[in-house]
Amino acid sequence: MATRPRRQITQYLLSAALLAGAAPAAQANDLIRHWAGITAPPAPIVHKVTLDPKTTALLLLDFVTQTCSNTNRPQCVATIPAIRTLLATARAHHATIIYSYVLSGTKADINPALTPRPGEASVQSGPDKFLHTNLAQLLRQDGIKTVIITGTAAEGAVLATASEAAYRGYTVILPYNGMSSTHPYAEQYVAWDLLNAPATSQHTILTSLGLIRFGS
Repeated sequence: MATRPRRQITQYLLSAALLAGAAPAAQANDLIRHWAGITAPPAPIVHKVTLDPKTTALLLLDFVTQTCSNTNRPQCVATIPAIRTLLATARAHHATIIYSYVLSGTKADINPALTPRPGEASVQSGPDKFLHTNLAQLLRQDGIKTVIITGTAAEGAVLATASEAAYRGYTVILPYNGMSSTHPYAEQYVAWDLLNAPATSQHTILTSLGLIRFGS
């Protein structure tokens, strides 16, 4: 009967021991295994904000038929009355207003309650509204320093555009009830991510639509 060299046997036993020791650690860090038992972090603080309209832009992202209707995302439709109120306030203070619509649509798809006025800009893109658009140029030419991000989907247009705005050094005002998704978990993790991720956490302020004010 053939026998294995002593060195080979020793290496085999050492490998087996290492694997056995690693198993509990791997299980402890098993996201899927522990998914249902993970507890959400405490709710973040919601701030009142007063903004300078001369350097603030309100971004209304993808309030369009394809992503915001009673058939595909009623949560988005439910946000529109409060968004409309904020839009009226922003207009009254002459803040910059910028819309977006999806690649598969046109500007005409924007919800009638939020119809753009002549002179209000819009961009067409995927989730990141800076990508392949003139959004950066529009913000620069108006001297914008702060962006209010509203829209749908939270995990799409809101997260991607807010993150990119933060990376570019803008202050991001995120009204938690001004974004929507098909599931509240997405809205929750987007708020958490923007408030905790590197770079975005330094530039993001969580607020409510009713807590946004404009200075004179």
